[in-house]
Amino acid sequence: MRAAFLLAGLLFAGSASAQDWQAAERVEPYTVQGATGLEIYQSIGARGPKLGVARVIAHTGFKLTWTRKYERQGDACVITVNKPKLVITYTLPKLTSKPAEPLKSRWDTFITGVTAHEKVHGDFIKEMVKQIEAVSVGMTVENDPNCKKIRPQLQAKLGELSNAQRARSRDFDQVELNDGGNVHQLILQLVDPR
Repeated sequence: MRAAFLLAGLLFAGSASAQDWQAAERVEPYTVQGATGLEIYQSIGARGPKLGVARVIAHTGFKLTWTRKYERQGDACVITVNKPKLVITYTLPKLTSKPAEPLKSRWDTFITGVTAHEKVHGDFIKEMVKQIEAVSVGMTVENDPNCKKIRPQLQAKLGELSNAQRARSRDFDQVELNDGGNVHQLILQLVDPR
């Protein structure tokens, strides 16, 4: 359930102020089925999105591109426009069978909880984008009239923010997926309600 990462920079002219953007969010379902909680969970294990070599219940991925303008101001280079375009995709299981109660209620609780978990990853991504804006809008590098030095300096800052977001997501997953964690409890309630 880790967030995927794609960061690309695009250069365009124009003007934009910080934080005048909205993230686009979409759900990409994959189908699962089963007549019991265990069968549904096994279907998730067989059909869930792949992360590395393993399959996971759900996944939050994103694509981030930028409209960015570098301007020469005297002997310095300044980032005058830095507007993101962020698309977050939540890959979630969709149950195709129509279970009877009490399985229906257990499934509803499970999918609501898993969706909420993935939305936290989405929030982490949005916060990272806001941090990127904060460090880059108005960023100035002196003695850089051809705007060559500013780019590697910006990329270094973006790398730090990206690494921090990924670490935050990993830490969140570790708490949620460990024994007794929220997602672990959701799985247990779906599979073995007792």
